[in-house]
Amino acid sequence: MTTTPSTPDTRFDAWADKLGHRFDGELVIGGNYTSTMRHGNQIFVSGQVPRVGTTVMVVGEVGHDVTLEQAQVGAQICAMRALALLKSSLGSLSQIEQALRMTVYTRSSPTFTQQSEVADAASQVLHDVLGNAGKHTRTSVGVAQLPKGAAVELDLVVAAATNR
Repeated sequence: MTTTPSTPDTRFDAWADKLGHRFDGELVIGGNYTSTMRHGNQIFVSGQVPRVGTTVMVVGEVGHDVTLEQAQVGAQICAMRALALLKSSLGSLSQIEQALRMTVYTRSSPTFTQQSEVADAASQVLHDVLGNAGKHTRTSVGVAQLPKGAAVELDLVVAAATNR
C-alpha cells in the first residue's frame, strides 16, 4: 500500500474535511483593503471572521449565546481562512517558513474569561497544518463587538520563503 506524503497542503485539506467546509475559492472581503500584504519575507493577513462563502458561521457573544466549543470552531474556521489566503498568495503552504504572530479577538460576555481557550483552537490548526512552522506568538483578547456580529476574529503574520 502506497501512502501519499503528508504536506501542509494535504493537512490543510484534511482540516477542511474535518470542519465540513471548503476554503478553496475566492474568499470574500468587504472594503477598500487587501486580504494579504507582503513586505520582504513577512506576509500580514487581515482579520478573518468565521465566514464560509457569504455566511458568518458563528455569531454572537461568547459566554452568553455562543458556547466555548462553538467559539473554538469559529476560531478554527478563521485560521483556515487565513491559511487559504496564504495558500492562494504563495501557491503552497509549504512556502511558509514560520508562523510569527497571531491575534485572536473573542466577542465576550462580561463574565467570559476563556479567550485563550478559544485561541488555542486556532493555534491547533496552525500546528496541525504547518507542523513546527506553525509555532507562533499569540495574543488573545476579549472585545465587545466584532464585524458582522462574529464571535471570533483573528489576524496572522507569517514568514515565507524568499524565492518568489
